[in-house]
Amino acid sequence: MPVTPKLVYFEHWMDPEGPRHVEEKILGLEMVRLEMNQSPDSIWKHMETAHGYQMLPVTETKSDYFPQKILIEKCPNLLCVSSSGAGYDQVDVEACTKAGILVVNQAGANAESVAQHTLGLMLVLSKQIIQSDRAIRKKKRDWSRWTYMGAELTGRTLGLIGLGNIGKRVAKICRDVFSMRVLAFDPFLSENECENRCAKKVTLTELLTQSDIVSIHCPLSESSRGMIGFEEFKKMKSGAFFISTARGGIHDEDALERALSNNLIGGAGLDVFEIEPPPVGHPILLHPNTIVSPHNAGITSDCLYNMSLSAAQQWVQIFSAKQPSLLVNPKAWELYCERFENMFGIRPRKNGG
Repeated sequence: MPVTPKLVYFEHWMDPEGPRHVEEKILGLEMVRLEMNQSPDSIWKHMETAHGYQMLPVTETKSDYFPQKILIEKCPNLLCVSSSGAGYDQVDVEACTKAGILVVNQAGANAESVAQHTLGLMLVLSKQIIQSDRAIRKKKRDWSRWTYMGAELTGRTLGLIGLGNIGKRVAKICRDVFSMRVLAFDPFLSENECENRCAKKVTLTELLTQSDIVSIHCPLSESSRGMIGFEEFKKMKSGAFFISTARGGIHDEDALERALSNNLIGGAGLDVFEIEPPPVGHPILLHPNTIVSPHNAGITSDCLYNMSLSAAQQWVQIFSAKQPSLLVNPKAWELYCERFENMFGIRPRKNGG
């Protein structure tokens, strides 16, 4: 008797076009929408028999439903998990690989929105827009045109830590629009690859000491966790700005607060915190030279549509026995193929195969 493929997801799928696209392309697919406030028994009833799991963003998902060891052991039919965006730090990729479970993400789908958000933080900081706004709104307001004098981005040096889809888009905008000198620290790219992405490859120390703005665009991993600490902030130019639209935990928040309080840097623009939301009274929230947003750099209608369609297209590939376009763990492929063939009687083929 043919096995019915089953895909589960929680609450929403970024944009309604995603599930519509999958249901239209994969006839006979059982697609199950779950609610986080359902009873655990009713959730696990469906999770344990699912072949695919489309995740919500990490901040909207209970840790019980992160694709890690316990979930993997409880879901013997699981063949693939898909992140909602580019990040997948809530996924135990190694455990998935050992179990023959593919991990896919939506790298690139959010690049434009996050790049534009990064640029917005850069402009607000350099032009002191947020300080001017706060001063004007006070009961005893400051309407002086000279109190909060800004600076242009034109001709400044931008340092990008990570030059993937988002980083290279930021690099191109800043080089082409603002004539900025763009430096990049990315150990996974060669000098030529960085040049092709509109940046000059440098060491981390060179980047920190030369940049007027330092912006983080690398994933959170064991190697990147805590990579920007107090010693790194001390190396930055006096008056330089620090920006992160990547993941909390890459920079040390206590170290950033110390750097700000000691006027070692000029300010910070953050879309991410290690704990989200940060506690009320968090020192960085109280600092006058910071601007923050609630991890929504990629939350635009355009981006949600792009991410939703990207995920949907990969589910169509998976349930059509093809290799997904944005595979995070290619080492899982052979075991995955064996498991897929045992379940559905057909062996998946690689792209171009």
